[in-house]
Amino acid sequence: MASPAPSPASRQPHRTYLALAALGLAAISPLAQAANVFTSQPLDASRFAVLARPVGSNSWSLLVLEQIRPQPLCWEQRPDGLTEPALNRFNFTGICNRYLDSNGYSLRVGDQDLASRYRLQLRQSGNELQLQASTPSNPTTLVVARAQVPLRDRNGFVALKLESGWDLQRRSFGEQTLNHLYFANAASLPQLMAAA
Repeated sequence: MASPAPSPASRQPHRTYLALAALGLAAISPLAQAANVFTSQPLDASRFAVLARPVGSNSWSLLVLEQIRPQPLCWEQRPDGLTEPALNRFNFTGICNRYLDSNGYSLRVGDQDLASRYRLQLRQSGNELQLQASTPSNPTTLVVARAQVPLRDRNGFVALKLESGWDLQRRSFGEQTLNHLYFANAASLPQLMAAA
């Protein structure tokens, strides 16, 4: 003999639990998940060069180079004030790392991974070049690094200096370090916005 179907009242607690669980998951935004999933580790700034590469007649792209082994050098300073990425002259595997786009670097403020919200881009005004972090939801931009452009040469890169409070850190997941860099600041986002 078939057992009777459960009454609507007996099904109600299960449905309520599922609804509450769904609300709980929805409340955890991608930003909050990223902030909780990833941490960061400090890095030796002397092993890195934050560079602006000229593109076309007036645009720039961001490139970060990492010196893994002492020799050969991955970049060299030129007498004219520009930087030459020397790694193009040799097989740099295991010697240099390149971080070329948002797959290689992103923004971290306080304990928040802002990769999904903030974009890093280079903007020039006169002879000053700025690395800015911006988001469509807020007109305020954060200046992460800056440099004076001595001249424009398609083979010469401009070395950027990080602003006070900013440094490079490596993304980590538990005990594992990842091949992704953060432009990081320990201050909270509201503090940086207020200062900007």
